[in-house]
Amino acid sequence: MLSIIILSWNVKNLLRRCLRSVFDKTNDIDFEVFVIDNASSDGSADMVGKEFPKAKLIRNDDNKGFAKANNQAIKLCHGEQIILLNPDTEILDSALAKMVRFLNEHPKAGIVGARLLNLDKTLQVGTARRFPTIGILTTMMLGLHSFLLKKKKYKDYYMLDEKFEHITEVDQVMGASLMAKREVFSKIGALDEKFWIWFEEVDFCKRAKNAEYKVFVLPDAEIIHHKGKSFIQQPKLKKYFQLSKSIIHYASKHFSKFNFIILILLWPLGFLQAALVQILGIKPR
Repeated sequence: MLSIIILSWNVKNLLRRCLRSVFDKTNDIDFEVFVIDNASSDGSADMVGKEFPKAKLIRNDDNKGFAKANNQAIKLCHGEQIILLNPDTEILDSALAKMVRFLNEHPKAGIVGARLLNLDKTLQVGTARRFPTIGILTTMMLGLHSFLLKKKKYKDYYMLDEKFEHITEVDQVMGASLMAKREVFSKIGALDEKFWIWFEEVDFCKRAKNAEYKVFVLPDAEIIHHKGKSFIQQPKLKKYFQLSKSIIHYASKHFSKFNFIILILLWPLGFLQAALVQILGIKPR
């Protein structure tokens, strides 16, 4: 059985499309669906209860963030495979069944991600990435990474030269469609709830790799991803604060104390930069 976990916040119409695609395009495997509503105010939870009675609905009284809310369903689900699926995704052509089959057929594979597509069916940047270096984290902390995408090290980080047209082993896959074997969760634990949003899937893939599991992107499992429709509703400064906290926590787990201190010292500069960007309305090129 596959456990499909969808965490949602104020994206009712996209969530409806996501759930329709799940039930329409996942008929060839046994599955269960959990929807966690993180205190939406747009009627999302009522819509799920009325239109998708087969989905198991968890209503939260407050927004618990990505890791903690997903962990609620991870503790309750029964599948041998578990997928964290964003509410702004749409399943294409039995993508989930293909991912389940791949994990079943490859003992060393612990995690698999779909080939994520934009609305025009082009490959989405961020489908998979390399693990961040301290240099990458530093530019993220300073809010400069969006301006530097054409630089070689950022092309490498975002794997911009990779089309994922073949089965590809990677460091990490995007949390929008991260499927893992239950045994991975049993061995390394669930998502780290100190990450409120961002970097929880990076940390999970890092811990899985450290435990000698392999991570792959599957080319024939394609999912449309509208990308960031929940979090775009947050104010820019709040987004920076949450991103920077996650960067610092990730660094505290996976980098040296020296590098961790560097990021702590850069935090005020990054916050100032984020404030100026918001005030001046600067946008990345």
